[in-house]
Amino acid sequence: MSSSTQRVVLVTGAASGIGLATARRFAADHLKVILLDRSEGVHAIAKEFEQQGFNALALVADLGDVEQIQRASETVKTMTGGCDILVNNAGIHPKRNGITISLEEMTLEDWETVFRINLTAPFLLCQKFIGGMKARQWGRIINVTSRAARTYSDRAGTHYSASKAGLIGMTRKIAGDYAAFGVTANCVAPGQIETPLARTSDPKVLANAAKTTPAGRLGTADEVASSIQYLASDAAGFITGAVIDVNGGGFIG
Repeated sequence: MSSSTQRVVLVTGAASGIGLATARRFAADHLKVILLDRSEGVHAIAKEFEQQGFNALALVADLGDVEQIQRASETVKTMTGGCDILVNNAGIHPKRNGITISLEEMTLEDWETVFRINLTAPFLLCQKFIGGMKARQWGRIINVTSRAARTYSDRAGTHYSASKAGLIGMTRKIAGDYAAFGVTANCVAPGQIETPLARTSDPKVLANAAKTTPAGRLGTADEVASSIQYLASDAAGFITGAVIDVNGGGFIG
């Protein structure tokens, strides 16, 4: 991992949506791409990448399980020596019958499940790989948060908003602590993006989201992926602790 062509990138939630779009961009840049997801579908994606001449590795793990995170991290270290770029993209926003769970209806299990995936898993993965980045004096951490962490969202559950806001706070702390070692940590905060996760919402909710966004539409996964790709580049080496809003004007601040 001594040159940009040999850098290793780990993308979580890589089987679809923003994660897959991000993995495709990094593969096209000729990085070694590790696709991590709880879906077995990442194996077919990695095979597709290899057939296109790209370097890819698939890992299946449930990020809600600490032991599986540990095993996946050790596999990455064994097979590649570490991770230069970490994209914590995997996230969940459970709903009931397509409707956001209200605070009054939310159970402790609902709360803890969302926090395990959206905040604890990124914490553990950052902890696993930050030492190697520090030792190599180069690293990029990009955490995918949300517009719901930046401002009020009537479409987001309390657990989701809180977990994604916590991700921003964690990112800023890492950014300040590791900037002197050539490691940057930043967030990308998507608004309403056309992804499989978004499609779990009521179609009327999505239509209203598009209507109320100044750009007049939902965003695409590739538009988010392009911001992630930039933050992972050498060109973004002086950007750390930032939040890049990709929301069509849904939040400006």
